[in-house]
Amino acid sequence: MKGLLELSATALSVAIHARKVAPSEVMAAWLEQVATVNPAVNAVVSLRDPDALMAEARALDDLAPKDWLHGIPFAVKDLVATKGLRTTWGSPIWKDHVPEQDDLVAARLRGAGAVIAAKTNVPEWGQGSHSFNPVFGVTRNPYDLSRSAGGSSGGAAAALATRMAWVADGSDMMGSLRNPAAFCNVYGFRPTWGLVPQDAEGDTYLSTLSTEGPMARTIEDVARLLLVLAGENPEVPFPRAVPDLTLDRDLKGCRIGWLTDWGGAYPIEPGILASCEAALRQFEAMGAVVEPLPPPFPAEKLWSSWTTLRAMLNAGAKRVLAEDPAKRALTKPETIWEIEQGLGLSAQAVYEASVIRSRWHAHAARLFERYDAVVLPSAQVWPFPADWRWPEEILGRKMDTYHRWMEVVVPASLIGLPALSVPVGFGPEGLPMGMQIIGRSGDDMGILAIGQAWHRATEWPQKRPPLVAGAVSR
Repeated sequence: MKGLLELSATALSVAIHARKVAPSEVMAAWLEQVATVNPAVNAVVSLRDPDALMAEARALDDLAPKDWLHGIPFAVKDLVATKGLRTTWGSPIWKDHVPEQDDLVAARLRGAGAVIAAKTNVPEWGQGSHSFNPVFGVTRNPYDLSRSAGGSSGGAAAALATRMAWVADGSDMMGSLRNPAAFCNVYGFRPTWGLVPQDAEGDTYLSTLSTEGPMARTIEDVARLLLVLAGENPEVPFPRAVPDLTLDRDLKGCRIGWLTDWGGAYPIEPGILASCEAALRQFEAMGAVVEPLPPPFPAEKLWSSWTTLRAMLNAGAKRVLAEDPAKRALTKPETIWEIEQGLGLSAQAVYEASVIRSRWHAHAARLFERYDAVVLPSAQVWPFPADWRWPEEILGRKMDTYHRWMEVVVPASLIGLPALSVPVGFGPEGLPMGMQIIGRSGDDMGILAIGQAWHRATEWPQKRPPLVAGAVSR
């Protein structure tokens, strides 16, 4: 049998259900991989006691598998509360916190049979697309340990690439599923906002920018994990119907709009656009029709709306971090900046930002009357040195905020569109890159079907990083 670590989650699930593989065998292989690989990349944190995990897995050996993730070890993103397992949000304030109950994502993973075994590393409070924090340190890129794995789902992406995860949960406000997927040569899917519901905590009416979503090395696994996470939470508003799992699609005649660098609005390091354009030529060879598009909406208006609404939400949810002197001293400056920006906003500024958002939604709806998908790069820079806080300049253009270098993800995030980051290969230095395939609101399976055709044609995530190449025979 092919090595357990190299199997897709779907194939592993089939093997477990057919009683060809026991959960204890899977757990033993996973624990060995974590022990071997994780010290170099630091993707998996808060690992449970291995003996306890093996005992839990052995207890599952004799049970009839019922759910898709039965017996599969799972490391949950450290922005998700996990009952009985340390959850820190990357903050020293919460470094010893052990929740008494699961967040919705963790509960749904358990319900699908996953063995919650550890957490994956994140930036402090999930802010900034580079996974480092004072509790666990920095997560490194599996393809070059001197570089960043991205964020905020950097630990999840690096774990997938190094075969320390078969599937992973992530979250995405400003590219936190898409950027690390691109940096680590895996798939990251931001679903239509509301398809994966929020927890019933704090504000659930205005907080419509961030969403949870799936990551994996195959599109089928992405789609199957999405169906585990999706589904109504009656305690929060704006429910969405769960789509059927339909991934087969002929790309002949599929119309794709190529937005390049949004008319020069987004500075992008050399080689990234060329990598995306090579991928689009391959889409054309598969029958798709690709057309370059002019910017459909002013980028500066999108940025203004985004930063206003983001700051408003951060100030509302996290203001105690700035106002309590003890907490402020333990909070990174980027988070304090976000809060202070929000505290200085007027109601009129928030309203005007929402009007811009509304107009962009209308423009995008008309765009998708002509195109099945539009495409942008997943990142504006190649994976950068792991000892940076964030890229301060691109092509000589200074970044005026800690997150301006990820502006390319804003068009999809601002209006909650489904966006799939697919790998497009490697640059001259051997570093991975990806591009966003963005669809109309609600067309999640349509976008994943395009991704499935791409995966079958390329299988980029099966190109293992040097760290694990040849070491996945278990």
